[in-house]
Amino acid sequence: MISLYSIIFNGMDATPIDVQVQLASGLSKPEFNIIGLADRAVKESAERIKNVLGALNISLPPKRLTVNLSPADVEKSGSHFDLPILCGILCALGILPEDKLAHYLILGEVGLNGTIVRTDGVLPASVWAHNHNMGIICPAAQGGEARMAGHTDILAPNHVLELINHFSGELTLGVPDAPTQLTSTATCGDMADVHGQESAKRALEIAAAGGHAMLMVGPPGSGKTMLASRLPGIMPEMTAEQILETSIIYSIAGQLDGRGLVRSRPFRSVHHTASQVALAGGGANAHPGEISLAHNGVLFLDELPEFNRATLEILRQPMESGRIMISRAKNTATYPARFQLIAAMNPCPCGHLGNAALSCSRAPRCAE
Repeated sequence: MISLYSIIFNGMDATPIDVQVQLASGLSKPEFNIIGLADRAVKESAERIKNVLGALNISLPPKRLTVNLSPADVEKSGSHFDLPILCGILCALGILPEDKLAHYLILGEVGLNGTIVRTDGVLPASVWAHNHNMGIICPAAQGGEARMAGHTDILAPNHVLELINHFSGELTLGVPDAPTQLTSTATCGDMADVHGQESAKRALEIAAAGGHAMLMVGPPGSGKTMLASRLPGIMPEMTAEQILETSIIYSIAGQLDGRGLVRSRPFRSVHHTASQVALAGGGANAHPGEISLAHNGVLFLDELPEFNRATLEILRQPMESGRIMISRAKNTATYPARFQLIAAMNPCPCGHLGNAALSCSRAPRCAE
């Protein structure tokens, strides 16, 4: 039996997965089964891998091929199991060396022609592998992302053939370079560009210094959004720990753009029509929502009275504890969510209450 390793994430918690591959005789034609509480995306790996083997002119023997993802009581999801399953099969066929691959954490989706494509969570996977003295095999497009964890034992092939040739000695895969640029989370202007608004700028300075939540009330066009978007620029710089933690969240969410770590404080502007799942996170794989993507940065809610009350209630837990718990059918995913809340609203439904230049269209009922 072949035993290789991959990984899954439940929130920020990592669980290593033992990918076991066994060929058993007794059939007149090949049979391929994946077991171990795998979701649809994982089970579809069987068809992708069959096509890849065909593209490589590799035939499966007339045996029963069983892939077990252990532990069996943990739900497995994601297409990143393609590469470890394929590597396990190639080890069982004697094409790849199991003794060498067993020291690597493997993840990556595989195209029908054998190309290895991007997947979510490479950065936290690299951190986990580095902490457990393992190497990592990941897509070439994300080799730099894996390098950002300080890891050097990294193999990042573009194609399955490159991996085969590397272990056969025909090719040497070098260590990817760490990106020198920064991942941008939002376009935040400079507070120095704002002319006037001295009272509002002073309030933002106090909010930035103390980490206070802030509500801005003013008519349309008074600069509420412009001022809020410039808050990250006057907040203290993130520590190395905060940079890595924020970057891991963006990696799990699939929002690292491949250029480097998230070094600037995030600014997330949420529309009032956003759903509760979009704000808190969730879905089939319990991905982080806007609350967690704003971790160590600013969460901006424009037109605050337009938000659904139930949506606003979601903010209570993270503002008290600094984390958000996403409950699912069989487990609970937890993400950090220490953000600075900035909200904006008009003084009345028409927006002109208190504006001497414009009359309120529904006064005095408008302010009620």
